Amino acid sequence: MKATVLALLAAAVAAIALLPALANAAETSMIRPAIEMKSNLPGKKVIATPKRLGIYYWGVEKKAGGKIRCKGACLVQWPAVYVKGPVEKHVKGVMATFGTIKRGTKLQLTVNGLPAYTYEGDKPGIVKCDNVDGWHAVRAG
Repeated sequence: MKATVLALLAAAVAAIALLPALANAAETSMIRPAIEMKSNLPGKKVIATPKRLGIYYWGVEKKAGGKIRCKGACLVQWPAVYVKGPVEKHVKGVMATFGTIKRGTKLQLTVNGLPAYTYEGDKPGIVKCDNVDGWHAVRAG
C-alpha cells in the first residue's frame, strides 16, 4: 500500500514539474493572427496576416464604433480576416491590440477594435489601397 501511495505521489510531482514545459509548448504552437511587416508604403511598418497580406480597416466601421458594415460586394473586394478561435489580445513583436467579432457563424479578427480585412488585389508585401475610398492599412504602433 505504501509503495502505491509513494508511486502516485512521485507521478504527481513529475506531472507538476512538466506543467511549465507544456504551457510553453502550447504558447509557441499557437498561430499568430498577425505580424508586422515592411511594405511598399513609406513610413511605419504595417500589420499583416501571417501570409504577408496587408490588413485594412474601413473608416465607415470606425465611425460606427467597430460595427460590421462591409457586406455583399464589399466583402468580395475586401475579404474579412477570419480566425478559428479566440486570439491573444497582445502578440509579442506586433504593436496592435487584437480581438474578434462574430460575423455569422465565423469569428473575424479585429485590430485595435476594428474588423480586419485584406484587399483582393494585394500580393504578399504589397499594400495597394491605403487611404483609398475610406480604407486604411493598419500601421504598426
